[in-house]
Amino acid sequence: MFEALVTLCLISATDICRDVLLPGYEAKTEAGCTALLKASGPQRSALFSEYSQGAASTCQPMGPVAAFDEIAPGVFAHRGVISDASADNFGDVANIGFVIGNRSIAVIDTGGSRKIAEMTYRAIRQRSDLPISHAILTHMHPDHVLGATFFADAGASIVGHAGLMRALADRAETYLGNFGNLIGAGQFIGTTIVVPDLVVEDNLQLDLGERVLDLKLWPRSHTGTDITVMDQRSGTLFTGDLVFDVHAPALDGSVAGWQKVLADLTKLKAARIMPGHGGPMMDWPEGLGPTARYLDVLAMDTRAAIKAGQPLSEAVGNIAQSEAGNWQLFDLFNPRNATVAYTELEWE
Repeated sequence: MFEALVTLCLISATDICRDVLLPGYEAKTEAGCTALLKASGPQRSALFSEYSQGAASTCQPMGPVAAFDEIAPGVFAHRGVISDASADNFGDVANIGFVIGNRSIAVIDTGGSRKIAEMTYRAIRQRSDLPISHAILTHMHPDHVLGATFFADAGASIVGHAGLMRALADRAETYLGNFGNLIGAGQFIGTTIVVPDLVVEDNLQLDLGERVLDLKLWPRSHTGTDITVMDQRSGTLFTGDLVFDVHAPALDGSVAGWQKVLADLTKLKAARIMPGHGGPMMDWPEGLGPTARYLDVLAMDTRAAIKAGQPLSEAVGNIAQSEAGNWQLFDLFNPRNATVAYTELEWE
């Protein structure tokens, strides 16, 4: 398989460049790919104007492909690395899924950079040439949303929580700056933030062709922008970061709200779940257990610290320490979680 690439370089440092994938020009032969380029010319994203073009568009053999497992018929899952974003992983630190219907394909979460989205696109194209109609963002965090622009360029509608547009607008500079620094300017070329053009106000159904996805909005919990995706045919529930596995949970909303949402999630009839990290497939409802336990300990210890009169600076080092052996990246995320929980629960 051949694909079209264009070399983009930073305007501020023209020696820092990256070959960026142009979606829609795949062909079995180089001649076929070249013919597609000549016939229409690449429909380049407006964001490319932010870079200088280092070379004309060319057709090359297919590049790196993200690894996906088929966890149910027509349902595919990629397990992100249990790590912070880095130059070694290009921001590939969150799970990504896709579902193939009879008419189109939906992607669930898009990774932490355009480069990861490109690798996901190649994995999809190895399995189907159907159009990618939707890219669904389960919440606002950068490791789940920064690849969305690529899928918008591929023709997908970007779908998310009704509050996601504002949340991303408020955090765009921080997210891009932090992830760009972690991944490196060269590998981050082409990565930007795109906001949803289709929002979930409460519940929303997407029909991919004899395959319906149920999208549900949840109250403030892990964040203020969480949605889940249920594939009706297979009973696969994509939870986003409402459920964690191996990777320490990350609280950016309400610990009490998250506890309630997990209880409400158990009312859904699912055959399996794909969490936001770890897995990538977990049993239902047992897969909720570790996240629920951690949140119970976090809330219990936080309330105890507040009742004992411990200041936040002291309490952060004590809260939920009994959970330390159960999670990777615990020392990175638990202090943040303790701070958020303390700030919330001291006003109960």
